[in-house]
Amino acid sequence: MDPLEIARWQFGITTVYHFLMVPLTIGLGIVVAVLQTVWVRTDREEYLRMTKFWGKLFLINFIMGVATGLVQEFQFGMAWNEYSRFVGDVFGAPLAMESLLAFFVESTFLGLWIFGWQRLPRLVHLACIWAATLASVFSAYFILVANSWMQHPVGVEMVDGRAVMTDAWAVFTNNTALVTFPHTIFGAFAVAGGFLIGIAWFHLYRRRAAGIDTVDATGHVVVGEDTAHGAGRDKTDHAVWLKSLRIGAVVAMVAFAGVALSGHAQAQLMFKQQPMKMAAAEAACHDGTGFSVLTIGNLKGNGATTCDDVVAVFELPGLLSFLANDNFTTEIPGVNTLLPQYQEKYGTHLPDDPMYGERAGQEINYLPLMEVTYWGFRLMITFGGLAAFAALVALWMVRKGTVPDNKWISRLAVFGILAPFGANSAGWIFTEMGRQPFVVAPNPTMDGSVDQVFMYTAAAVSPGVSAGEMLFSLIALTAVYGALAVIEVKMLVRYIRGGVPSAMPELAAAPPGDGGSDDDTPKDDGDVLAFAY
Repeated sequence: MDPLEIARWQFGITTVYHFLMVPLTIGLGIVVAVLQTVWVRTDREEYLRMTKFWGKLFLINFIMGVATGLVQEFQFGMAWNEYSRFVGDVFGAPLAMESLLAFFVESTFLGLWIFGWQRLPRLVHLACIWAATLASVFSAYFILVANSWMQHPVGVEMVDGRAVMTDAWAVFTNNTALVTFPHTIFGAFAVAGGFLIGIAWFHLYRRRAAGIDTVDATGHVVVGEDTAHGAGRDKTDHAVWLKSLRIGAVVAMVAFAGVALSGHAQAQLMFKQQPMKMAAAEAACHDGTGFSVLTIGNLKGNGATTCDDVVAVFELPGLLSFLANDNFTTEIPGVNTLLPQYQEKYGTHLPDDPMYGERAGQEINYLPLMEVTYWGFRLMITFGGLAAFAALVALWMVRKGTVPDNKWISRLAVFGILAPFGANSAGWIFTEMGRQPFVVAPNPTMDGSVDQVFMYTAAAVSPGVSAGEMLFSLIALTAVYGALAVIEVKMLVRYIRGGVPSAMPELAAAPPGDGGSDDDTPKDDGDVLAFAY
């Protein structure tokens, strides 16, 4: 067993799992802040209920995101200490600002928001949620600054084998970070929009299935009430879910447009900064302007799909050139052209250096796993497009005030929550896997000296950690994360099924501690999040 491969699996599993929480925290947090703003301005009951219900789900996800994010910091020192030594001088500034500034503000004002209901003046309380959510956005930017430096190192010089920061402004205004940031934020809004649509659809369907809401001869909703068990299913409850669904649909569609535009800009930058990554993503083995929409390949030998395995089935002439240069005629270098260039510039074999251990002298494969890059790129686009199309369909289907009384459509709407999550995960896997074999990719747009600021992944792993130790931590962390996944899903499902009364127990008819007659409504005395409101 190779410790490097185990370490990569460990970091991949923990990072992808953690990133499931990040976009929902960012997107849903801002949605909650907007909802509370509308409530403060209008004093309408449905917006208070929406704020508290979606705020409760936001808190569950935020707490889990913090717990899983802590592991990322420890991995740098335990499994990747050579990497930490190489990037430490650069990462110190953005990561310190993320922790000491953004996260400090985020956690402080979120605490004030949680405990400030009925204690702080409305405007002060509203300012707390805005401060917390905007701090999460700044936190994302600082993290992306660090990641973007790995994709495109700037503002440094090499000193004794370490990258030393010489221009902080260049690092914080890295053009890679400037295009990655809006792409990531729009992706977060896409997740939040899909989340609102699926859950709101579920509750509108439950009202239809229970006979609370009906439709007239024209198909328009006739809103009913079931107040026998409290105010949880009154007419205001219908307004909560209908408005949540419509808001979610609009957010999702606007987010998709933003993702597409920012993604186009990001791809054009990648063609310049990491041409091999984009060539692999498009299965562009030969120079040209075409775009391979579908390929058929076989997996061979060492597990890497090569150009010998790729068969183009359908191409759109000129589209690849348009994606890279906004014209239809400029030829894009393919894998077969780029490989000799990489080999001439960076060598054909790993250096004979003790830091590489048994991997010293091994041949370097500059072509990332084409299966991952090609299909990851397409899964990102496909899932994102499906989520946007589903949002448009949902908005059209609720034009008469409710959802169809159809169990299968309801289930499809709920499962549709996963599509934007899948798009975000596929995008990050493509971005990180496509950078291989570099953990810090070289910068081909700068002069020769700065171009030598790069690091092979094979040199980044901790040399003193054995394969057995790495395997143990991989299994342990995966097991812990699996348990956390069960806990989070159970908590989310519990509060989602409980509806607004799960966040506002006062809406239930039964006395506090009983939880009402609806078994899905969390009980007050056993509610671990009761302190929140």
